[in-house]
Amino acid sequence: MRMRRPIRARSNHVTPIASRFELVRRQVHDAADVSGRGPDDVTLVVVTKTVGISEIRMAIDAGARDFGENRVQEFIGKYGLFPDVSWHFIGSLQTNKVKDIIGRACLIHSVDSSHLLAEISKRAEQADVIQPVLLQVNVSGEGTKHGFGCHDVREALVQASSMPHVEVRGLMTMAPFGRPEDARPVFRELYELRESLMGMPLNGVELTELSMGMSNDFRVAVEEGATIVRVGGAIFGK
Repeated sequence: MRMRRPIRARSNHVTPIASRFELVRRQVHDAADVSGRGPDDVTLVVVTKTVGISEIRMAIDAGARDFGENRVQEFIGKYGLFPDVSWHFIGSLQTNKVKDIIGRACLIHSVDSSHLLAEISKRAEQADVIQPVLLQVNVSGEGTKHGFGCHDVREALVQASSMPHVEVRGLMTMAPFGRPEDARPVFRELYELRESLMGMPLNGVELTELSMGMSNDFRVAVEEGATIVRVGGAIFGK
């Protein structure tokens, strides 16, 4: 009589990506609690720059539902493979590439000029969609960073208020890389700028979102009011 092989239990192995994703998510929730908000008040966007398909699949299996990509061609390919999650475009965007992501990106974080804003409006109208965007603000004033100056945001909002196919949902910034605490004044200034703009009569523009904070400083960003953080290396590894 042949002996039956024992049935092996299904592996409960947790991948390093899943472990890091859960750690980042807990840290986001803890920082939200410090700022008097709930865990659902902050969206964790998992950044997939240079990340392969298998790693993205592991992040999805771990529970990630919002992803961000920096480059248009990478965005299009990954959007096509994983259309059931939300894809954010977070990198610098050239006007000749706008047509490729309109209607695909759930949110464009990096609208850094009036010229780009106008192109998004034109392409969204042609596609008959309303494209959600954030205005990128160069709070730190660094020459290497893109974005509106703090004093130019009001004019950009006035411009956007006449564009029915563009929905400005808030502001985005990038802090100088360094110690997380050094980024705190930058994040606080963006929060205060948003607060000062919310009273403008702009056809229902509410500016509910603040996209700020990355792997190095997302906890400080959440403590200072971020509603969206963009984290890649802390999840996928360096």
